[in-house]
Amino acid sequence: MPHAAPSPLARVRKICLSLPETTERLSHGAPSFFIRDKIGFVNYMDNHHDDGRLALWCACPPGMRDGLVKAQPDQYFVPPYVGFRGWIGVRLDRGPDWDDVGRVIREAYVAVAPKRLVAALEKP
Repeated sequence: MPHAAPSPLARVRKICLSLPETTERLSHGAPSFFIRDKIGFVNYMDNHHDDGRLALWCACPPGMRDGLVKAQPDQYFVPPYVGFRGWIGVRLDRGPDWDDVGRVIREAYVAVAPKRLVAALEKP
């Protein structure tokens, strides 16, 4: 019997929690991922306020979001509430490339993590 593919949340959880000193807890009713229990870097949003999307809201390095939103507006968007801080929305309900999702999550982590954790992450 073939294994069922992991749920999008299980995939996101695995990626986020593989990064140094990360934890998960509910924030505003959504599974959310934090560095050292304090610094949020990814929120998992399932039909937030009936927007019809399964998506991540991720911290984003300066300059990255606008290019992605412009190049792939069906996959990336400016999320409400956190968009003004430069965060990016990533659709998970349109067959995303999980390598791309993993890269965006890693970039979210690097955008907000303390320098020592980023340095540890970048060691071979």
